[in-house]
Amino acid sequence: MNEFTIKEETFGLVEVLKSKFTAFIFPVSNVDDFKVRLEQIRKANPKAKHVVYAYRIGMNSKSTDDREPKGTAGRPLLELLMKKNLNNTGIIVVRYYGGTQLGAGRLLRTYVSSAVEAINKAELVEL
Repeated sequence: MNEFTIKEETFGLVEVLKSKFTAFIFPVSNVDDFKVRLEQIRKANPKAKHVVYAYRIGMNSKSTDDREPKGTAGRPLLELLMKKNLNNTGIIVVRYYGGTQLGAGRLLRTYVSSAVEAINKAELVEL
């Protein structure tokens, strides 16, 4: 099965009940470069409630929910990367909390929806 990466960084934005989810998807060739981009995004969004991420780089993969309920954020993003056959790719989703609890199911769908929007805007490149 063919694998792909992203040609250049794109983003997707979803708003649900005043919570804003901005997904950044980008090509990455090593974990250190991913960490640099993660830190840049965190510094650019100091008031964000959560910064969730997932990446697949070669045989390495990782995700985090960043204090969201377990399994509602990072893991679904990683599964999305696998489902779309994306490798050497990172996804970071920044959430600004809007004051209303979304519940686990809606939270999961919203994180994935923002990432799908970013993927749909991206130009894929075969590895």
